[in-house]
Amino acid sequence: MTKFQLYKLIRQHSKLKDERHPMFEKNRFMKFLAIFMWLYYAAILVFMGVMLPSGFRGMYNGVAAFHVLDGFVLWLLITDFWIRFVLQETPAQQGRAYALLPIRRSFLMNVYLIQSGFSWGNLFWGFMLVPFGLLTVMPLLGFGSLCTWLLGWWMLCILNGFFYLFMRTLISKHMAWTLLPAAIHAALICLMVVPKHNMLDIPLTEWMYQYALGHWWAFLATAAAIGLMYWANYKLQMSMVYNEVAKKEEVEMKSATQMNFLNRYGALGEYLKLEMKMRMRNKTVRLQFLTLLGCMLLLSGLLYFTDIYNGSFMRSFICLYDYAVLGLTMLVTIMCHEGNYMDGLMSRRESILKLLHAKFYFNSLVLLLPFVLVVPLMIAGKISVWMNLGYLFFTIGVLYPLCFQMAVYNRDTLPLNTRLTSKQGSWQQQVITIVALFLPIGIEKIGLLLLGEPWGYVLLIAFGIVGLATHRLWLQNIYTRFMQRRYVNMDGFRASRGS
Repeated sequence: MTKFQLYKLIRQHSKLKDERHPMFEKNRFMKFLAIFMWLYYAAILVFMGVMLPSGFRGMYNGVAAFHVLDGFVLWLLITDFWIRFVLQETPAQQGRAYALLPIRRSFLMNVYLIQSGFSWGNLFWGFMLVPFGLLTVMPLLGFGSLCTWLLGWWMLCILNGFFYLFMRTLISKHMAWTLLPAAIHAALICLMVVPKHNMLDIPLTEWMYQYALGHWWAFLATAAAIGLMYWANYKLQMSMVYNEVAKKEEVEMKSATQMNFLNRYGALGEYLKLEMKMRMRNKTVRLQFLTLLGCMLLLSGLLYFTDIYNGSFMRSFICLYDYAVLGLTMLVTIMCHEGNYMDGLMSRRESILKLLHAKFYFNSLVLLLPFVLVVPLMIAGKISVWMNLGYLFFTIGVLYPLCFQMAVYNRDTLPLNTRLTSKQGSWQQQVITIVALFLPIGIEKIGLLLLGEPWGYVLLIAFGIVGLATHRLWLQNIYTRFMQRRYVNMDGFRASRGS
C-alpha cells in the first residue's frame, strides 16, 4: 500500500469513526442537534458579518471598517483558541486506534497535523469574514485584495490551531501548563485593555493591511511561523505519543488523604469522600473541573473589568453560568463515572440512595466557590444582591433536581482517567443542559416584568427553597425509579466501559 493510499484510508476511518462508536445508535438526536447548532452559529456569524460594517464605519473618523475589525484580530484568535478545547482532538488521541498496526508513527503524526491545518474548523470564521470582506474590503481595494485578506486570516487561524495543539499536548501531561496560554492571553488582553489607548491596535491593523495589499513578505513570515509551530508539534507529539496510546503514566507515591472529619457521618461521609477524591485524583474529572473554573473566572473577569457584557441578559447569563456550570456538567452525566464501579455500588443495600444524597450535598457546597466569585461583581454594582441569591437558590432547588433525573436514564460509562476521544452523551442530556441554561433567565425576566424588582428574584428564591426543603422526597423518588431500571442501566454501564 502506498503512502497516498494509506492517507486516504486514514481519512476514511476518521469519517467513519463516529458511526462505528457503540453510542452512535443511541445518539442520533445528538447528531441532528450538532448539525442544528453548527448551522445556528454559522447563521450568527453571517449575521455579524453583514451587520458589523455599518457599526464599524462610525467607530473612528475616516477609518475603514475592515481596519477596525483587524484591530480585534487577537480577540478573535483568543476566543478561537479556547473553543478548540471542546471541539478538537490531538494527533496522539487520533492515533490511538493504529497503535498495534505496522504504520510509522512519523507518518501518522504528519497525516494528523496536516489534517489539523487544513480542517474545516479553520474556515468556520469565514462565515463572518467573507460577507464582512465583501461589504468592506472589496469596494475599496478590489476582489484580489479581498482574497489575500481572507487568506491572511485563514493562515492566522491555522497558526492558532497549531499553537493550541502544542499547548493541549502539554496540558495533557500536567494541568499546570494551562497557566502558560492563560498568562500569554492575559498579558495580551492587558496590553489592549489597561492602557488608555490599545497598544496593539495600530500594529495589528498595519499587519493585516499587508495581507490585503498582497505583500509577499507578510505571507512568508506567517508561513514561517506556521512551519515552526508544525515542527514543534511534530517533535512534541512524537515524544509523547506512547504515553497517550499505551496509557503509560508516571506514578508517584503519595500519602492518601483520609478526610477523617467526615467519619462522623457514617456511610454518607464515605460517599462524600468519594465525591471529593473523584475530583482530586481522576484526570478527566479534575481537568473538567479546573477548565470550567477557569471559564467562570474569565467571564466574571470580563464582566468586572470591561463593559462588553453590561447588557441585562449577559449579566444574568454570567451569574447563572457561574452557579450552574460546575454542578450541571457533573450532574447531567450523573452515575456515568460511577459506571466504572457500579457493580460494587450495587452490592450494598441502599448505597445508591446515600450516594445521591452525597452528590446533592457536595454540589451544593461547591456553590460557595461561585458565591465568593460573584461578591466582587456585587460590590462593583454589576450584579445585584437579589440576583445573586436568586440564582444561588434556584440552582440548588430547581436545576439540581432537574439534572438528578438523569440518574434514572444514564447508562453509559465515562472514563475517569482517559480523555474523551469521541462524541458522548444522549439527547436527554442535551435537552436538560439547554433548559438549565435558559429556563432560569426566562423565569427571571417574566418575574421582573410582572412583579418588578426585587420580587422577580424573590420568585426564584421561593422556587429554590421549595426544592431544597423537599430534597429527601425527590431523591427518594429518583432512587426508587433507578432501582426499577437497575438491570437495564447496569447492562449499559458494562457494555460501554472502555468504548
